[in-house]
Amino acid sequence: MNSLTEEKVWQSLSQVMDPELNVDIVSLGLIYKVELFNKETVKITMTLTSPGCPLAPVIDDMVRQSMFGLVENVEQDVEIVLTFDPPWVPDMMSEEVRLELGF
Repeated sequence: MNSLTEEKVWQSLSQVMDPELNVDIVSLGLIYKVELFNKETVKITMTLTSPGCPLAPVIDDMVRQSMFGLVENVEQDVEIVLTFDPPWVPDMMSEEVRLELGF
């Protein structure tokens, strides 16, 4: 198992594509915080573009899948905290993505 770093987690998360917008969730501004504990567990605080997002379980699963190879046991060593405080707004997207999506 490679040693877990915050940079590796962010890199893996940037490969997770929002199924509707086809843009990675990091560039969309959906990831609020990444925390590592004991170099073997990770806590990801994130949001969705809307509280009623029907794809929430799909995105949760995609985030967990992105952690394979970084943590020993994805179900046990990855905690995903979904929050809507602060609520997501288009300004949270990278400038490049805002231009690409016409915001």
